[in-house]
Amino acid sequence: MPNGEYLRYVALGDSQTEGLGDGDDTVGLRGFADRFAEHLRAVNPGLQYANLAVRGRVAGQVRAEQLEPALALRPDLATVVAGVNDLLRPRFDAAEVAGQLEEMFAALTASGAHVVTLTFPDIGKIAPLARPLASRVLDLNDRIRTTAARHGVSVAETAAPPVTTDPRMWTVDRLHASPLGHERIAAAIADAVRLPGSSDAWTHPLPPQAAPTRRQTAAAELRWATAFLGPWLGRRLRGRSSGDGRTAKRPRLLPLSAPHDAPADTGLREAPSDPA
Repeated sequence: MPNGEYLRYVALGDSQTEGLGDGDDTVGLRGFADRFAEHLRAVNPGLQYANLAVRGRVAGQVRAEQLEPALALRPDLATVVAGVNDLLRPRFDAAEVAGQLEEMFAALTASGAHVVTLTFPDIGKIAPLARPLASRVLDLNDRIRTTAARHGVSVAETAAPPVTTDPRMWTVDRLHASPLGHERIAAAIADAVRLPGSSDAWTHPLPPQAAPTRRQTAAAELRWATAFLGPWLGRRLRGRSSGDGRTAKRPRLLPLSAPHDAPADTGLREAPSDPA
């Protein structure tokens, strides 16, 4: 829409879109989608916003569980962010993930929505033990760009600026953005849709800080593997997910000031298969 005149925004995705890393389940999650909605509301006070994302979902689950409810809400703007949970799977198939994303891009753009997605930073620069996944990230990002171009989908290139792999942009689990990271992602999406008042300031580096010593780095890797990698692998072996039994936090279009953490029957709950 001209001048960013979006009035019905719907977010689809996994834990990043739900807002993990920015708040918690006690005080409530914020996240980049909520923050981007705040950018939209500054331009359009009448904005209504829904967030259908559920943590742990792979791209196929996002399509299967969230696309139909999203279309029913008739958004004029939608964000679709999924694929990281797929990247972490042993049997990752970039073409399959891109195909799931393309189905969502095609359906939402055909309904008249402006769709926005993003590319992913190299997680090996965030968690050194994940360096073998770098080629997967590059492959998926290339496919996201190609697929997005076919459907006129805007892409926030969060893979490119070095700041996106700054440790301060991530929580201690290294999988979810910190509040600062979510803020920068929201600004990147605003920039991608040329929202009035947006800019490329989200790409600017953070103030310099002292680099850790090798001993500090090794100790941090051990703590991370013990506190986060081990439990994650344990859930995989048990076929469990952090999203088991969860539904969307904001299943209906509501003004941004409306409460969004009340339980609701969303129709999005399904038996878990193999989520993260």
